[in-house]
Amino acid sequence: MNDFTPNEGKELEAMVSGIRYLRIPLKTRLIRNGDDLMALLEEYARPLLVPGDLLFVSEKIVCLTQGDRIIRADSVQTSWLARFLATKVRNGAGTPEFKGLGHGTAPAMQLLIEEAGVLRVLFAAAVSAVTRPLGIKGAFYYLIGKQAKSIDCPMSWTIEEFRDYAKRAPRDPNGVAREMKKRFGVEAVIVDANYQGAFSLGKSTSAITEKFIQELLHDNPAGQDSEMTPFFIMRRA
Repeated sequence: MNDFTPNEGKELEAMVSGIRYLRIPLKTRLIRNGDDLMALLEEYARPLLVPGDLLFVSEKIVCLTQGDRIIRADSVQTSWLARFLATKVRNGAGTPEFKGLGHGTAPAMQLLIEEAGVLRVLFAAAVSAVTRPLGIKGAFYYLIGKQAKSIDCPMSWTIEEFRDYAKRAPRDPNGVAREMKKRFGVEAVIVDANYQGAFSLGKSTSAITEKFIQELLHDNPAGQDSEMTPFFIMRRA
């Protein structure tokens, strides 16, 4: 176990509810659109998995392997609503607090609207406009749902191949997680993690709670793209 190395600036171990976990990053080659997810996991994860492990997979990689979930940003036909709402996203652009555009681009907001539906987005935006001045943050993303929240554009800042692409939500992430469990014999989670935190999009079992995921991945041990560690094994230390 001492041979495992964390990503730069990250810790290999994390404490959750008094239990120490190893968070083992699995470095891969550059994964491209249409690659086979299960074949990748056979190559990079299978040799290290032991009973009791948890297998975490980045939702971006699930999208890439599904073939139709990424799209060139300049091919997204944006609506007036998407362009308007994108200007209301508080991402700190132009300030020291800026860490990413989030849904502050019209293509990203358009794909979010298409995923959640116009009425749901309008309702979420109205609720957010009322609750934010009261100090209540996050209402918009809570109401539109995790699938829509996972949409991103650009898909990557640091991997040139994906800078001009937007990413839709992964298709049937719960089904993908259950397929992983069936094939590899461990519980699996499809996860969206960034500098703001982490949440699951798909799980092989409901016994893995969101609180556990947030505490285990609070510092995003996978990094933000260039580390190329889209798979993680979580193991009790």
